[in-house]
Amino acid sequence: MARVRRWWGRALGSEGHERSTVLLIAKGTLAATIAWVISYHLLRAESPAFAPFSAVLIMQVTVYQSLLQSSRYVGAVVAGVAVQAALGFLVGPEVLTFALVAVVALTIGRWPALGSQGSQVATAAFFAFSTYVSATSALDKITQLGQIILLVLIGCGIGVLVNVTVLPPLRYRSAEHGIRTLAHALCDLVSDIYPALRERGLDDERTGRWRVRAEQTGELVTQARTGLRMARESLHYNPRRLFRRGSAHTHFEGYAEVLEALERTLRQVAALTRSLDKWSADEDRYRYGAFLASYADFLESLSRITRVFADLDEDRLGDQTAQLHQLADEAQNFRRRLAGQAERDDLPLTDPGRPYGVLVIEAARLMEEFQYTCDVLQHHAGR
Repeated sequence: MARVRRWWGRALGSEGHERSTVLLIAKGTLAATIAWVISYHLLRAESPAFAPFSAVLIMQVTVYQSLLQSSRYVGAVVAGVAVQAALGFLVGPEVLTFALVAVVALTIGRWPALGSQGSQVATAAFFAFSTYVSATSALDKITQLGQIILLVLIGCGIGVLVNVTVLPPLRYRSAEHGIRTLAHALCDLVSDIYPALRERGLDDERTGRWRVRAEQTGELVTQARTGLRMARESLHYNPRRLFRRGSAHTHFEGYAEVLEALERTLRQVAALTRSLDKWSADEDRYRYGAFLASYADFLESLSRITRVFADLDEDRLGDQTAQLHQLADEAQNFRRRLAGQAERDDLPLTDPGRPYGVLVIEAARLMEEFQYTCDVLQHHAGR
């Protein structure tokens, strides 16, 4: 019960998965009830469940998906009923007819244009066959088959109408969430690396864990791209965007560029962890300890930037970009100190058996990506 109360508290208290779930259930219930009343009480349909079933089936997360999936679903149902009607009237209500209907319907269902609704071709054909064999006359058969299509159209229309008019989902925050998640992962990883460099506490187990964590961020990138796609998609045909005209929430070019920059940064950090993982020359850590301390200072400055990314909020983007600009300048200074330290220590930068050359290059590349990301956010904040 405590978990249930917390779940409902989150649903009522703030936007998120819980509130979206409650809203989707409520809208689905409303659409199904309206469709049932129309099909059963007003039309007196023989198979009234087709309407509420259709209304719930196409109640997608976004308005765009509702329209797309409803058009595909209607096309699949019409195709299935048409196959049954053609073969039923030509061959008759025989077992062979059912087999032919199944073969043709399943074949049409493989058509890529129908997408995930392809399986509904066979489903509609089978229901149509059941209706066809139970009808007593040719006129009754035609009427029942046509009624199936009518009920599906009613259900889809009601589902789309409810989704458009009752708090249509506007998922612009999905883009922010994906970037925040990536930034959190990057911040956590960098924040684990720089203290170990400062303390010269590098060992195979620790560097191996860093390498694995860096290589496992691909799934987070995929999730972030999905969130960005949903944010863009939720604006299509959504009437709520009219009340946000001129808002930065209706533009996602900046988020897309930030996401790409963070993805490149994660690849650079992964390359850094691979270099550290291959390094086993223990004595070098003490001989060039000043360089490692400078590198730790540089990575710590980058971690402060990632903390801002992890708290990205478009409503506060102006203040955050000013903070990022200051932090980027500080990180540039630490990178220059790092390069100067490498020169003073006369590091073996060209020795392929030691990581110093790669580390210096990776520092420059990381700084470029962070600077670019900060510049992108500053550019879009100034729009």
